Amino acid sequence: MEKLFDLSGRIALVTGSSAGIGCALASGLGRAGAQVVLNGRRPEKVADAARKLRDEGALVFEMAFDVTDRAAVMAAVEEIEVDVGPIDILINNAGMQRRGPLEDYPEEAWHQLMTTNVDSVFYVSQAVARRMIPRGRGKIINICSVQSELGRPSIAPYAATKGAVKMLTKGMAIDWGKHGLQVNGIGPGYFKTELNQALVDDKAFSDWLIARTPSRRWGELEDLIGAAVFLASDAANFVNGQILYVDGGVTASL
Repeated sequence: MEKLFDLSGRIALVTGSSAGIGCALASGLGRAGAQVVLNGRRPEKVADAARKLRDEGALVFEMAFDVTDRAAVMAAVEEIEVDVGPIDILINNAGMQRRGPLEDYPEEAWHQLMTTNVDSVFYVSQAVARRMIPRGRGKIINICSVQSELGRPSIAPYAATKGAVKMLTKGMAIDWGKHGLQVNGIGPGYFKTELNQALVDDKAFSDWLIARTPSRRWGELEDLIGAAVFLASDAANFVNGQILYVDGGVTASL
């Protein structure tokens, strides 16, 4: 049974993994035996995260590049494949949030959000899949959101990007499943992260969220690791095109 979830000898690229959810997922894959390539735009932040994971005993490589720059993505994936080895697992985690009233939402913010949250998933997945397909195997995990299904005030553009990632995930599974790839998504609910700290500290919002969530709490980053290891492992070899919501039941309840 343990072999089903063992990632020993596999190479995983996790985008946006210098902090938050991405770093937690990279740590989890490392603890499951994978060699992990960390990514972010700022080399110093990537280096800090790498030191943390190495202290945990993980085998970690650093690759700072901008996932919204297609040329940089293609070059980085080529470098990883040559210098580290074939990428077996890709987690597309890089993303951002920009809140604001939809009627006043700036055009530049809309394009930035789309480029960061959607274009990057296409760029990195395509670059990696072109190498996975001839090998006849590979796992791609796209980080979606409960906003792939549900809306909230002031985040319509973000919800649009996460809905797009959900459907892109399904499309990738349809097109690449015949080549031996499994492409799935993880939809986190509300988690205690640096980006959400203001919401965690907002008592009114936090009380509302806890009452709204069947599990009656915020998510902790460790709660996401099992889903990532499962989808990256042989245990999920016949799971394809699915979004696994790790949300304490938010999407199950009105």
